Amino acid sequence: MWQRFSLRARINLLLALVLALGLAINIARIVIEAGPRVQAEDQSVTRLAREFVETIVAGLDEAPDPDARLTQIVHDLNRLRHVSITRQGQAAVEAGSSERMADANDAPSPPAWFVALVHPEKTTVTVPISVKGKADALQITSHPNDEMTEIWDGIVTQLQIGTAIAVILFLITSRVVGRALAPIRTLSDAMTKIEAGIYDTRVKPDGPPELAVICDKLNHLAATLGNAVDDKRRLAERVVSLQDVERKEIARELHDEFGPHLFALRAHASALTRTADAGGPNVEATRRHGSAILEQVNALQQTNRRVLEKLRPVGLMELGLRDALGALLRMWGESHPEIVIDASISPSLGESGETADLTIYRTIQEALTNVFRHAGATRVNVTVQPTGPSSGQRAGALVRVSDNGSGLRPDHKLGFGLTGMRERILALGGSLTIASGDGGVIVEAVVPGDARG
Repeated sequence: MWQRFSLRARINLLLALVLALGLAINIARIVIEAGPRVQAEDQSVTRLAREFVETIVAGLDEAPDPDARLTQIVHDLNRLRHVSITRQGQAAVEAGSSERMADANDAPSPPAWFVALVHPEKTTVTVPISVKGKADALQITSHPNDEMTEIWDGIVTQLQIGTAIAVILFLITSRVVGRALAPIRTLSDAMTKIEAGIYDTRVKPDGPPELAVICDKLNHLAATLGNAVDDKRRLAERVVSLQDVERKEIARELHDEFGPHLFALRAHASALTRTADAGGPNVEATRRHGSAILEQVNALQQTNRRVLEKLRPVGLMELGLRDALGALLRMWGESHPEIVIDASISPSLGESGETADLTIYRTIQEALTNVFRHAGATRVNVTVQPTGPSSGQRAGALVRVSDNGSGLRPDHKLGFGLTGMRERILALGGSLTIASGDGGVIVEAVVPGDARG
């Protein structure tokens, strides 16, 4: 049941319980101390009354009428509170009269449970006196009911005042707590909006410092999520754009490369057909057209390998990443002997996974393509070092391609190739940096390994 209460309700309930407990403890303390207090008051009043009586009756024999004087003294002393004084022969009558007077004048009596709890007993003290040589006595009887009534009135008064103060403190504290916890409702509404995709939601830092810090962190989280969603949208747009570019490049390759070769094959095949239809054999023409057809088929095979290399590196799965990279570097070195390629591929390069291997291969391929096409460099350094495996992933690789070319212009924009590589690496959780200086361009990529199977 406690779990159903809100934080504000819990604080208010705890506060009410503490105030009620404090008031109850204070009342209980008064009730516990009531018995000893009544007893002490009873003994003190009885002792004082006895001393007072002994002092007054000391010169009683000197009065003209000692008996009348004694009766007057007794009548006057009965005005004292908490005690009644009677002559020994009149004790029952006077005491009853005194009690009836007390019942008529006193405030409402305390409840029976309180009287039973305190349980005082009347104390009667006899003071012997002598009137003209005749022995007599005065009886002093205590009346603790008056003291108990005073204590009970004090309890009721304190209960009323304490309750009023507790209610006021509860209302004030409840108001303060409500204002202090008001930002929680705002935070909850803001989280609901963020969950719905409204990432421009912001919360005004308010309330205690702890809640103000949470408001600031929620605003930062909303901004971060908004930026991440924007980046994701731009990445999706870029992926679609790159796919379209790749399709266009493949279509151009098919049109510009395959088209002429197929046209030439068609032409030579038609010429062979006409030669065969002419009747007599023409060995020279047949050999010429056959040689041309072989040349076109060889050219088609080279073009086919080049297109397949762009779509999927040949031998990457069969040879492995290290050997495939070696073949790639040899191919570039043979086609561009004027540029020195220094390669350092770590022999401890492990299995990073199919996706990571392809990404590493494509990154080096794209970086070398830019170097040979645009850098005007005479030397290229290629370094591939393994990186340690992370939680749940295989070991990755650190790829670095640098050249001594002219570098990038200040207004240079990355082409689709490196842009696509950067977004591909970012999607895998890695990073790609491109730095340009007087000594050429440095392309450095951290490619994480694939997830463990």
